[in-house]
Amino acid sequence: MVTEKKHNKITGYDIVAIISAVGLIGWIITDFYGGMIIWMFSYGVIVSSIVLLYVFSFLDTLISLIRRWKGTSKVKLAAHGTVLLVILGFNLYHSELFKSKSIMTATLKDDLFYYRLIFRENGNVENQINGFFGFSETYHGTYKIEKDLIIFSEKPYDNDFIPDTLLIDKNQNALFMGKDSNGNFKIEKNWLNHFEIE
Repeated sequence: MVTEKKHNKITGYDIVAIISAVGLIGWIITDFYGGMIIWMFSYGVIVSSIVLLYVFSFLDTLISLIRRWKGTSKVKLAAHGTVLLVILGFNLYHSELFKSKSIMTATLKDDLFYYRLIFRENGNVENQINGFFGFSETYHGTYKIEKDLIIFSEKPYDNDFIPDTLLIDKNQNALFMGKDSNGNFKIEKNWLNHFEIE
């Protein structure tokens, strides 16, 4: 009876496991707000401390499991198990497993950013943006194809960088977005006026 109470008591190691697990999950979530790497650069001391605490706590839990299976703290197991489930869920979310099949992918590179449009069978489009210092963000939209035009009903961007209509040029393997003063698409490849179809 006395030993049961001892195992149910929350120790300093349990608190370290909880704090480091919550911190690590918070850092993983930052991937949806500019990317984990850019947050590492912005708050390096805090993120590094949390990661080191988590590694220490995880190793402590692992050693405890190896030495005495039933004597391992349930709080630490729950904290580390939650982190592993979040990582698994995060990887499933970013995988192609639950997404509609990709029918076309096109990229545009400038000095600081790399834009990747992924057009899917179900009419959804993703704009994956990767940039300087590990910046990453994904915008979602919807589209339809009419003859040689891609028309966005919901643009995959929050400004006018990508217009609401793109021209598909299969001969040049490009999606043109620039227009002249008459409203006709410019079909000569210039810097930042087209996406290259992969």
